[in-house]
Amino acid sequence: MSHRSTHLRTIVRIAPHQAVLLTGKGATSVIPEQLRYTAEHEWIESRDNNVLRIGITSYAQDALGDVVFVQLPEVGSTVQAGDAIGEVESTKSVSDIYAPVTGKIVAGNDKLADAPELINSDPYAAGWMFDMEVDDEGQLDALLDAAAYAKLTE
Repeated sequence: MSHRSTHLRTIVRIAPHQAVLLTGKGATSVIPEQLRYTAEHEWIESRDNNVLRIGITSYAQDALGDVVFVQLPEVGSTVQAGDAIGEVESTKSVSDIYAPVTGKIVAGNDKLADAPELINSDPYAAGWMFDMEVDDEGQLDALLDAAAYAKLTE
């Protein structure tokens, strides 16, 4: 007789542009539908004037544990998609932050210097990390949508 563990996974819509991923192990990850995602667990929000806002996902911050330090990319620097451009340090580990697309860093979330825990408490709003300006928002087409990211985190 084979013993296979079952893994319960349900997506519940809680607001017009938001879904919650519930897993059988008691973990809950919010995956807003209007954002794009990377396989490195970063989210990307398209804002005005070809500016993108970037942070790490609820899934990533949960896996990291308590965030204690963040090294953000230098404002004004030009980065290439896939470049390691910063770090997130938690009580468990240190993880690189990668540029999800090619562009110029135009802002960093200065609040994270004194309150890195904002990444844990509010990863999609107050815990954002940096803004990038891109010449071509078409780069977003190569990123994951919410459904593809949810599959990645199964």
